[in-house]
Amino acid sequence: MKDFAGRVAVVTGAAEGIGRAIAEEAAARGMKLILADIDGARLEATTAELRSNGADADGLRVDVSKAGEVDDLADYACSRFGRVHVLVANAGVACAKPVWETTPGDWEWMMGVNLYGVTNALRAFLPRMLSLGGEGHVVATASMAGLLSLPSMAAYNASKHAVVTVMEGLHHDLALRNARIGASVLCPGWVKTRIALSERHRNAGELTRAGDLDPVAAKIVGAVQQAVAAGIEPAVAARAVFAAIAHGRFYVLTHRDSKAGVRARFDDILEERPPTLVRL
Repeated sequence: MKDFAGRVAVVTGAAEGIGRAIAEEAAARGMKLILADIDGARLEATTAELRSNGADADGLRVDVSKAGEVDDLADYACSRFGRVHVLVANAGVACAKPVWETTPGDWEWMMGVNLYGVTNALRAFLPRMLSLGGEGHVVATASMAGLLSLPSMAAYNASKHAVVTVMEGLHHDLALRNARIGASVLCPGWVKTRIALSERHRNAGELTRAGDLDPVAAKIVGAVQQAVAAGIEPAVAARAVFAAIAHGRFYVLTHRDSKAGVRARFDDILEERPPTLVRL
């Protein structure tokens, strides 16, 4: 898919970070936009700024972990613009702690947003996109944590690995049906976003408390925060997404040096040896 002007994009997790950058890139290419995010105030500000720059954009507050709210998003997008050409299931959250301290609430929260946010979007949007024919593209944001296994991030790793395999299966399902809809999975390395603060949307009793972490986990959290602060700008990831859509590329990796870790992981699997520790 190479023609974007006048076409319609839906982006979840669009109020800030990678989602906002993808929305801005889509607007710069002349696309019409439906933006979704759980942070209503930031979403309103992002939508207003895009409109002030000439974009045809609407924003809806959506909790992507709730299937009904994603259904409503699909209904609205199709009633507003008639169809959707590009779907970007981008919303994501994270917290870090050893797996034995990861609570049922942590698992429910991260799987709900990171995995079900994707599967809810695919179920709500793809039947409509397929029924109308024509070309389109679906992108899901995973992470390098969907290809590697970072310490003290079991639930995050699991959710992002799940996104990668869901999208791989989707690619096959679309290809076997000769659909004109492509699929890509974004697996960025460190990006300057506020994902480290994503627990702000949880209830106070559910929050991970830094003081409760053991020294190993606390050190890992500190290293992750430093890596995120030194990461690439979200706009770099957004441009990579549109390059992948234009060239029909499935895997979207933003950091070339991260491929060494992926190669080491698969070598570990093939040689049946313990996993190599990824250095943050």
